[in-house]
Amino acid sequence: MALRTGARADSRVAPPARGTILAIDYGRKRFGLALASFQARLANPLGILPRKNRREDLRRLRDLARKHAVKTIVVGLPLRTDGARGDMAVEAERFAARLRKHTALSVEMQDERLTSFAAQQLVARNNASRGGPQLPRMGGSRRAGQFVDAIAAALILRDYLERAPSGKEPE
Repeated sequence: MALRTGARADSRVAPPARGTILAIDYGRKRFGLALASFQARLANPLGILPRKNRREDLRRLRDLARKHAVKTIVVGLPLRTDGARGDMAVEAERFAARLRKHTALSVEMQDERLTSFAAQQLVARNNASRGGPQLPRMGGSRRAGQFVDAIAAALILRDYLERAPSGKEPE
């Protein structure tokens, strides 16, 4: 697997099933990925998964979900800043429906407005604090974009976990 280090979004979130949660920052070229356990409730960037084709993408995500004992998948819903659904949001919703059918897992949508921008800011701040050069904005280096996609997935997962009911894990 070439993994390297991308329904509806609303305010109601069902408690995640016992186990790991996988977040996907959906993109046409690659998926940003992040993981968290329900118990720890801490999102960690996993990496990126370059896109190949629909069938292969679904197979690799299913295998990844099995490897990490994933029970819930959260797909970022790229709404426009005004909350409207554009072409990418429709694509992400279709992808989530396919993923739900292909994996038989719970697949939730999470509003991801501005997560890529926030991820870029985090990466740039981290690099600046270490005295290194700031990573370029979107459209910059490929490597920087890939790292930003994984951070964006972690931010999507963080937002999802903040909305999920806390307390005792569901049985």
